[in-house]
Amino acid sequence: MKASVGPGRRGAERRPTLVLFLKEPRPGMVKTRLGREIGMIDAAWWFRHQTGRLIRAVARDRRWRTVLAVAPDHAIASRAWPPGIARWPQGPGDLGARMARALAHFGPGPVAIVGGDVPGVGPREIGRAFALARGGRAVLGPAADGGYWLVAVPHGGRLPAGLFAGVRWSGPHALSDTEATLGPLAPARRAAMLHDVDTAADLRAQRGRGA
Repeated sequence: MKASVGPGRRGAERRPTLVLFLKEPRPGMVKTRLGREIGMIDAAWWFRHQTGRLIRAVARDRRWRTVLAVAPDHAIASRAWPPGIARWPQGPGDLGARMARALAHFGPGPVAIVGGDVPGVGPREIGRAFALARGGRAVLGPAADGGYWLVAVPHGGRLPAGLFAGVRWSGPHALSDTEATLGPLAPARRAAMLHDVDTAADLRAQRGRGA
């Protein structure tokens, strides 16, 4: 399937690229851990509205171009995504393989990947991450559970070999494992710590914070 996005490394554009890693918000296919507590339909509904808010907040900022990296690949044609924003299929492999491929594809220039389930993400946080990446090192945005909501690199075409290899995803070691694969891009600079939503308790906490 052909992606609705312009060229990556072959393009001349060096404006930073923000890649939003999103799953199609279908019940039973997204936020299943949350869904086991509040119901799969409600979990998918929450994720759809959360990603819609995120896209509206960051896609209109002209300091970077925004691309939706979607899964599964056929969801590139989904009506869940707003029109007028480039889409790109994540393709095969585990999360690390898909993220490394996206970082490489959307170089040259700084590239950041952000997940869709963190209500606190907005233009201020993205702009700060890209500013940190100008220092020549990777940037990680830590999440409170030991994972991370953002990874950014100063040049998508210059990635270390083995990036994301062996990372234990969806657990408390994801950030530290990723840091160990950064090679010359380490030590990573830190963006703000934010809170993602995986459980009903996380959702209640976000509501308590006004998100």
